[in-house]
Amino acid sequence: MKIPEAVRRRAEALRRQLDEHNYRYYVLDQPTVSDAEYDRLFDELQRLEQDHPDLVTPDSPTQRVGGAPRADFAPVRHGQPMLSLRKVTTEAELQDFDRRVRETLGVASVDYVGEPKLDGLAVSLTYEHGVLVRGATRGDGETGEDITANLRTIRRIPLRLRGEAPRSIEVRGEVYLPLAGFRRWVEEATQRGERAPVNPRNAAAGSLRQLDPAVTARRPLAFYAYGVGQHDGWERPARHMEVLDCLRHWGFPLSDLIERVRGPDGCQRYFEAMQARRAHLPFDIDGVVFKLDDLAGREELGAVSREPRWAVAYKFAAEEAQTVIEDIDFQVGRTGVLTPTARLRTVFVGGAHVSNATLHNLDEIARKDIRIGDWVVVRRAGDVIPEVKEVVLAKRSHHVRHAQVPQRCPVCDSPVVREPGDPVARCSGGLTCPAQLTRALQHFASRRALDIEGLGEKLLGQLIEQGLVRKSSDIYHLDVQRLAGLERMGEKSAQNLIDAIERSKETTLARFVYALGIPQVGETTAQALAAHFRTLDALIAAALADAPTADAQGLKDKERFPRLREVPDVGPEVARQISLWFAQDKHRALIDELRAAGVRWPQAQAPREGPLNGKTFVLTGTLPGMSRDEASALIEAQGGKVAGSVSKKTDYVVAGDAAGSKLAKAQALGVPVLDLDGLKALLKGGA
Repeated sequence: MKIPEAVRRRAEALRRQLDEHNYRYYVLDQPTVSDAEYDRLFDELQRLEQDHPDLVTPDSPTQRVGGAPRADFAPVRHGQPMLSLRKVTTEAELQDFDRRVRETLGVASVDYVGEPKLDGLAVSLTYEHGVLVRGATRGDGETGEDITANLRTIRRIPLRLRGEAPRSIEVRGEVYLPLAGFRRWVEEATQRGERAPVNPRNAAAGSLRQLDPAVTARRPLAFYAYGVGQHDGWERPARHMEVLDCLRHWGFPLSDLIERVRGPDGCQRYFEAMQARRAHLPFDIDGVVFKLDDLAGREELGAVSREPRWAVAYKFAAEEAQTVIEDIDFQVGRTGVLTPTARLRTVFVGGAHVSNATLHNLDEIARKDIRIGDWVVVRRAGDVIPEVKEVVLAKRSHHVRHAQVPQRCPVCDSPVVREPGDPVARCSGGLTCPAQLTRALQHFASRRALDIEGLGEKLLGQLIEQGLVRKSSDIYHLDVQRLAGLERMGEKSAQNLIDAIERSKETTLARFVYALGIPQVGETTAQALAAHFRTLDALIAAALADAPTADAQGLKDKERFPRLREVPDVGPEVARQISLWFAQDKHRALIDELRAAGVRWPQAQAPREGPLNGKTFVLTGTLPGMSRDEASALIEAQGGKVAGSVSKKTDYVVAGDAAGSKLAKAQALGVPVLDLDGLKALLKGGA
């Protein structure tokens, strides 16, 4: 049935009015109508949409109440990684951060933007033509979870941007639970005899991951925006404070505590001011964040690992409490290291009940003179990991006793060894130790490695216990019949796991190297090794060739492991671990078995004679319709090389939208600048 034009216009007018009232109430804190008047307008719009379902739009205020419950959360890959922040805890560390920024940029002083570090959950919001189309958690920084329906229920998040909006933009911010709402929630839960949330952060995170959006809608969540990610059709300003002004203009709430400050002294004054106000704020903060205001400078600084070089989190001192160490035992890790763990008399600290705390290693126990039965100060390092800060010697009794390192592994009963000068003791059982094998296989199957969905700790424990898996290559010989016979594993679940195992066979060299679990080879090092050697055989050959220099006498560090040390960021100890790992026959045999089982990755093509052979490229800005990774892959496939900074040796700079200082430097040096069409022409052999 055709909707009368008068009804359509009335619905549009009601949506505009309700959006304006929401903005004034939740963002400006300046309501212009009573709650009763707002409810009257809302009810009228809801009736019109019920009578004419075609009137309903995704950005209608009536759609905030939530939709049908979901069975799971779909993965969402972020257009630009949501990086974590490097943390500092002292003024000296802050000054060191500022020094590195200034030296890299070659300037005497810089401006930062200071903002409170809310203790909530980071999210990204994607708007297309001004309408919210997707919301996701941060996840691992690369991939988050689709929680669009839940985020729609938060009234501080606009469903439609105000004013002229970009074609597409990703807005980032923090969902948090105000303290008043948290206290009210605890009080009501207690009165109903229900389990109350432990702290505001956990409550906010749990609310956002509710499968039923209607549950999220009942939680008193709030939101602050703090930046943007990928965008299209928007001319990015030169400074972060101007970006925040754009966000405010589009209708996003921003903290009124944000300030621009000059240099480390300004940062320190801001930090101390926020620390003094912390107890009186209406929300939890665990520190402050400082970001370089100059966006071109940010691009020049770049990032290291998963942390930007242009921002830092200055954390408040960790919360502390006193309790008693009732026992000390040892946990066996993936590499056989025995980590001492303190079993505590449960204490409430940093917003959580703590009964265990890490003691790091044996040297740490000796340095702090920690004994069983001691009263100790416990803190949550970084407000996350509980640790023993110090012993309260004034409370030490005559009944305390030293922790004894077990002579045999508490898991497999193999001898425990400790080399002279080594701060850790290790189980000598290797992969015959179930603890090491379980954790090694967990690592192998983890998302950042071979990514075998569904192969978790409990299932691996069953597989190991029944002798079905003794090494990673055994995973690829499992079948549905064997799996279906395990506890809580029906035929459908077994088939899903087999499908996940089959998918994991298609991987990359970097992921495979990381999955091997070589000591001290993390994700970044694995990527560097893959980029440098291009093939696994070349990496193995270099490791074996360097093996004789592992413990050679009389060699300087730079003379040891000459082939592996060519890789950026690979130092002598990392090179030693790589060389020793590949030198073991059993490890090379395992690789052969994995290859024979079908694990494979695209082999990097040798540079060929062609249009890009021997040419060096630098990418800057956002390329329309193509990610930087895709552009880099195309360039490298044709023999070109992609570098991170512009110099006189650079042949071309490929500039997209919002290109920054790299473009300016290329123009100053006279380096040819291409747009995406120019790059495509080169790829096709054009001029």
